[in-house]
Amino acid sequence: MSNEHLRHLGQPSTMPASPEEAQLDRVPNPHPDTLFVARFTQPEFTSLCPVTAQPDFAHLVIDYVPKEWMVESKSLKLYFNSFRNHQAFHEACTVGIGKTLVELLDPHWLRIGGYWYPRGGMPIDVFWQHGQQPEQVWVPDTGVASYRGRG
Repeated sequence: MSNEHLRHLGQPSTMPASPEEAQLDRVPNPHPDTLFVARFTQPEFTSLCPVTAQPDFAHLVIDYVPKEWMVESKSLKLYFNSFRNHQAFHEACTVGIGKTLVELLDPHWLRIGGYWYPRGGMPIDVFWQHGQQPEQVWVPDTGVASYRGRG
């Protein structure tokens, strides 16, 4: 895929109104013969509660081992931001993002951790994985502490 097929990289982009309108781009993996982990962290992810329409906040961590394709980061940022006015439960957002990336990239392995801030006094963390983590790759800890509140 050459750069003329990329919809966002190196060009002005508008914020998509919803995840359904967002367009993710992929780029060729420069090392398809090598197993490695790419990590994306979105510490300020926002969506809306489907019941109250109040904002929900999460810290997302996505690790994946690419095959032929990698996600283009500008399109991923726009995709994440498209959730700001999207009403969905934590599980729908976290697992939906993971499945969307798997469909786009067909990676060897992908995992997503959604560390959601408390709603109603209780944090809801959501974890999803596609495939088996290759034994020979180094996957560092996500670095996200479990929620402890004020104590």
